[in-house]
Order: sequence, then structure tokens, then C-alpha cells
Amino acid sequence: MVVKQDNNVSKLAQSELKTAFAKLKNCPTSPRKMRLVADQIRGLDVNKALVLLKHSSKAASLKLEKLLLSAMANFQMKYSDESSEIIIKEIFVDSGRMLKRMQPAPQGRAHRIRKRSNHVTLIVGLKNN
Repeated sequence: MVVKQDNNVSKLAQSELKTAFAKLKNCPTSPRKMRLVADQIRGLDVNKALVLLKHSSKAASLKLEKLLLSAMANFQMKYSDESSEIIIKEIFVDSGRMLKRMQPAPQGRAHRIRKRSNHVTLIVGLKNN
């Protein structure tokens, strides 16, 4: 049994499949600080996102800029014929491992210090018209 699909539907399905991703694991920044920068670039064109990240004063923007360049390179390696209209489809930040340390406190007590880290996943793809 052969099912025929409309050309517009199949083109849309192919453009949905044309994605590439990059992951950053165990980044020593708290997830909350990384999400502030990730929320700014979600859904943007990659060129606009790169400009935004380059001129941001946040420390997390340097790591996300490098991750975005890696995702773009992955996309161009997979699909060398189409490199225009690439957007950030998804970006999400998950919490990673947490290093637990002790800080001396007055009167012989100790306070717990939590050094947080995160995992970032960035997915780029073609813009749907």
C-alpha cells in the first residue's frame, strides 16, 4: 500500500527534520544565570543571536556563543547546501552536578556552599515559511 503525500507537506516535514544540535555539559555556572541568557536568544536568527551574545556583559554569553558556533558548524556539515535562514529552534538549560563544600562560620559552626553547574542543549534548524 503506497500513500501519496502532498508536496507542501513533504517539504515541511523535510525542513522539520533538518536540524543539528550541540551540547554543553558540566558548565560551572548556575542554571539560573545561564537561563537568563538562553531566554534572550531563543527563537532568534543565528546571526542576530551571535551579535547579541557577543555584546552581552554576562559571563554565560561567552559559553553560549561558542556553543552556538558549534551547532552552526554541525548544521553546515550535515546539510552543506542550505545555510541560510538558520534559527535557534530550541535551547534549554538543565541543572548538572552540584559540588558541596563547607564554609567556616562563627562559633564553630559551618555553612554549606553549593557550587552549581548546568547542561545546555541547543538545537538549530531551518526557518519555516
